[in-house]
Amino acid sequence: MDTVIFKIDKKLKQAAQKRAQIKGFSLTDFYKSATQSFVNEELDFGLIIRPQLKDKVVRELLKISKDIKEGKNLSPVFHTVEEMKAYLKK
Repeated sequence: MDTVIFKIDKKLKQAAQKRAQIKGFSLTDFYKSATQSFVNEELDFGLIIRPQLKDKVVRELLKISKDIKEGKNLSPVFHTVEEMKAYLKK
């Protein structure tokens, strides 16, 4: 029998061990069973990728949202190109 080694967050491992113990089996038993179920196509596995914005981008978006709500830092509405050019030349 082969040994499989992988890294897992300590708190996550402890929580999984505790849950397995409550259910009456070891975490190793769970891993073996899950692997066998996956091979037998009784267990499907998929990844959900949730893109996350960098903290700096989140802060910028929050500031922009606040400015919009308060009516700050917004350009006026232009009815002609000439109005826009005049505004930009200021």
